[in-house]
Amino acid sequence: MKAIVEIGGTQHIVEIGQEIVINRVEVPVGDDVVCDRVLGIIEDGDKVKVGKPVIEKSKVVFEVAEHIRGPKVIAFKFKKRKDYHKKKGHRQDLTRLKVKDIKV
Repeated sequence: MKAIVEIGGTQHIVEIGQEIVINRVEVPVGDDVVCDRVLGIIEDGDKVKVGKPVIEKSKVVFEVAEHIRGPKVIAFKFKKRKDYHKKKGHRQDLTRLKVKDIKV
């Protein structure tokens, strides 16, 4: 069984045991995060259940596996012949979640 969930401002297709990476969630490692924004359920075979916009009384339980930081992104600004350049780096704080259960 797979579920389409909206968590952390993004949509993911998840199944039990899968890991996803989202923007940082302020929950300690090992605790559970419950997502009740289930947009659709894909059951074994061709059965598809779609919510309007969400499926009532459905939820997906995630376990916080770890907090990580994304790759470094460089923002470089440059204007030729003006002796102007700026270099700025950024690393996004991320959380890795593991799917524990899908409740329909």
